[in-house]
Formats: sequence, structure tokens, C-alpha cells
Amino acid sequence: MASDKKQVDPFKSFVAGGTAGAVEGVVTYPFEFAKTRLQLVSKSSTASRNPLVLIANVAKTQGVGALYVGCPAFIVGNTAKASVRFLGFDSIKALLSDKNGKLSGPRGVLAGLGAGLLESVVAVTPFEAIKTALIDDKQAAKPKYQNGLLSGTVKLVKDLGFKGMYAGVVPVSMRQGANSAVRLGSYNAIKTMVQQATNTHANEPLSSAATFAVGAIAGTVTVYTTMPIDTVKTRMQSLDAGKLYTSTMNCFVRIFKDEGLLTFWKGATPRLGRLMLSGGIVFTIYEKMLVLMN
Repeated sequence: MASDKKQVDPFKSFVAGGTAGAVEGVVTYPFEFAKTRLQLVSKSSTASRNPLVLIANVAKTQGVGALYVGCPAFIVGNTAKASVRFLGFDSIKALLSDKNGKLSGPRGVLAGLGAGLLESVVAVTPFEAIKTALIDDKQAAKPKYQNGLLSGTVKLVKDLGFKGMYAGVVPVSMRQGANSAVRLGSYNAIKTMVQQATNTHANEPLSSAATFAVGAIAGTVTVYTTMPIDTVKTRMQSLDAGKLYTSTMNCFVRIFKDEGLLTFWKGATPRLGRLMLSGGIVFTIYEKMLVLMN
């Protein structure tokens, strides 16, 4: 019997994922900026925790451009991340799916986990380190790395070095593994449910509206289940992380003891806004790019 299992094209997955990641990065970066700033605010600070107020205040006092501090590094990293993520996910999915191209829930989570770990080491950790450090530096009394878009970033990279760029590799890998396992796993599960409800073949794409909705729901699920890991990741990549925390586990314990459980969900609202948008944007553009290239 001939197999109906659809083979993934690595090049198309890579290009489609990169395109989706670049567009999503530009559109949603202000939410990422607000989330990172809120995660870096000390408990004693009287600054507003409302992400919209934060964005408005920064735009008013420092200019709209300040909301895009660290954005170039984020976009490059997001492009590489999405390329590697979808390439890894589609490759693992092709190995784990049945002859009809369908992937069970647990196998979808496993494929997402593998893709997340791959992207964390290859792309996410170094670019997240640059983005977080630039945003952290921007709020310092005397910023060191804001003198020019390229020159400031180059100086930061030199100062961080390879060790500094990968200082947060453990929490980043934990976050990306969890993110992709939940996000891609839930997206695959919800998409399969929609396809079954509409009698759509497993290899046929959904409509743009349906894809956006499914991606947004997957983004929402991802935010609240992985937020503690994201908070620890941000703290471990701050400029003072080496002085404050001895390890990833020490960071978890210190935040819990000194600042309380709810601190782990600080910045959840702007991250929710970004991941709902990014989930819809990324999956929609990814699916449409595959259709165009086919």
C-alpha cells in the first residue's frame, strides 16, 4: 500500500520559518521590550507595572525609537530561531507521524521539545543575551552601549564574550524547550481537531483566519505555562546576573524567597500580547509561505 505520508522539504521549512520570524519580530517587539523591562524592575521600584503605561512613558520620555532598543539583534535571532524551529519540528514530525501524516498529541509535544532545544543552542541564547543586556543597559544612569546601533552592539558582544553570550543557555534551553513543546504541540493538536471537525486532510492548510486563531490560542497556552522559566531566563541574562545569582536554580530560589511566587509571572501581560500576535502571525505566514513555494 502506498504511503500518504508527506515528506518535509528542509529548505522550504527553513525559508518559510525565517520569513515568518522576521515579520513577527518587527510587529511585536514593543511587547517584548515591555516584558523584559518589567522582568528587570526591582521589587522596591515604584514604577508602574502596567505594560501599556510603561510603553507610553518610554515613548514619551525617550522617544519611540527607545522601544526598539535591542530590536535588530532580536529580529536576526528571531529569524534564525524560527528557521531552525520549523526545520527541526518538520523534520522530527516527519519521523514521528503516521503514514497519513498525522501526529499524535504526545509525539507533537516531543517534536516541539526537540525543535526548542535545537533553536535555543543554535540561535536563541546569544541573541537573547544581546537583547536583554541592551534593554538593561538603556535604563542605567550612564548607559554604555547606546552609542550607535551597530557600534554599541559590537562593543557589548566584545565585553560579553562567548561565555557571557551563553551565560543563560540553561534557562534559555529550558524555556525554548518548554515553549516549543507547548506551542507547537498545542498548535498541532488544535489544528488536527479543526481539520477533523471540517473534514480537512491532514496535509491541507487551514484558512488564514483559522490558522491565525489556532496560533493565537497556542500562544496563550504557552505564556502561562512557561512564564516562570522566561522570568528566570531574563534575570540570568541581565548585566548584574553574575553578582546576584550563582546558578539557574539559585535564581529560581532567590526570586521565590525574596520576591514571592507571583514575581515569576511579572511581564506576563505584554508577553501574552506578543505571543498571541506572534502565534497568529508566525503560523499564518509560515503556512502561506509553504503554499507559495509549493
